[in-house]
Amino acid sequence: MKIVHQEEINFLLTNRIPRRLACRIIGWFSKIEQPLVRDISIGVWRFFSDLDLSDAKKTRFRSMHDCFTRQLRPGARPIEADQSMMISPCDAIVGAVGTVADGEVFQVKGFPYALADLLGDAEHAETFHGGCYVTLRLTSSMYHRFHAPHACHVGSVTHIPGDAWNVNPTALRRIERLYCKNERVAIRIALSDTGHPVTLVAVAAILVSGIRLRFLDLTSGRRGQPRTFACNAFLQKGEELGWFEHGSTIVVLAPAGFSLSGGVQLGRTIRMGQPLMQLAGRSSAHGVARSASH
Repeated sequence: MKIVHQEEINFLLTNRIPRRLACRIIGWFSKIEQPLVRDISIGVWRFFSDLDLSDAKKTRFRSMHDCFTRQLRPGARPIEADQSMMISPCDAIVGAVGTVADGEVFQVKGFPYALADLLGDAEHAETFHGGCYVTLRLTSSMYHRFHAPHACHVGSVTHIPGDAWNVNPTALRRIERLYCKNERVAIRIALSDTGHPVTLVAVAAILVSGIRLRFLDLTSGRRGQPRTFACNAFLQKGEELGWFEHGSTIVVLAPAGFSLSGGVQLGRTIRMGQPLMQLAGRSSAHGVARSASH
């Protein structure tokens, strides 16, 4: 009950204010490196969340923003070694799962949206007809970096400017097509050993709102029309792709034939490196997980 009330208050506070202005103000404030401001900010954040820094690479931070975008200590996230499995790209709560039917997926039960609207490209959306999807919601206290779900080649990235609505469960139950309204980045990858097309859609949210990629500078294109950037980046399974500057969402899209890992269930927390989907045409082979230091 307490969590429900907190979500309602969060929805009212963050969605009834000028969202872009709030993003700029919080973005500026979070980067203040004055020790007292830093310590009070992180202390308040700890009080109102389940922030756990025990797996962080460092224990002292220059600012609240430095803490938001923290890296993990070596070995903190074991990477599933089974090459028939695609891993979760991030720490998250599973918010929605299912099959792409009639070009639609769900943000929550009863709230469908068109995949073409999310991706800004009907042809791209058709790639996933009959495929499966998982929506991964990062809370503000979680680790905010995201990683390659499998060894892959990044062929292009589409940046779609937009709003910065809160993406908590209360907002998702009230605002239709929410992910299609917010700023987002569609990362198109091809799996290295099979060539299967997979797309990760990183969706920004209220407050800091920024999405950053390790291999591409998106800061110059945050306003205006959608832009697609050609890329030629090769990544290993579990290698860092980028990071959010605040909690948000990643929608993982895979083509027909992929299936969800048995551990992927609504409302369950999943960690980066854990099995997410089994590749089409590949049987699972038991493997020993290796440790990641990304």
